[in-house]
Amino acid sequence: MAQNHCVPGESTADRASMTKAGHGGGRLVLVLEDEPNISEAIRFILHRDGWTVISHAEGQDALEMIVRERPALLILDVMLPGRSGLDILEALRADPALADLPVIVLTAKGQAADRERAMRSGASLYMAKPFSNAELLAAARQLVGV
Repeated sequence: MAQNHCVPGESTADRASMTKAGHGGGRLVLVLEDEPNISEAIRFILHRDGWTVISHAEGQDALEMIVRERPALLILDVMLPGRSGLDILEALRADPALADLPVIVLTAKGQAADRERAMRSGASLYMAKPFSNAELLAAARQLVGV
């Protein structure tokens, strides 16, 4: 189930009209990550920079979520329950309406073979966990062009 993470006192309606301060300018980032601590850390880092962030922890209905939310950036874990992140990425790249969506692929596996498979599947960028706050912010800004 999708989790709309809002800061305390912020309603879901406020999400759409949040301040555009920071590099994110209110742009939407969808985080597909099943580890709550990692998902929350990403949300916190990006929200402080002005991004609107929603999270989802299931792979099975991830494509429907992407189509519905139309994020400016997707942060995608490789290992998700229900469907592999790389399977999601391949389906995304096969859909002309979604093929250009910037995607950061996250994985706990840092081996070269994993990186090569992610890039062959269409990743815009590959990041191994753990990643630094600065690395994540720089990647998000670069891929969205801010």
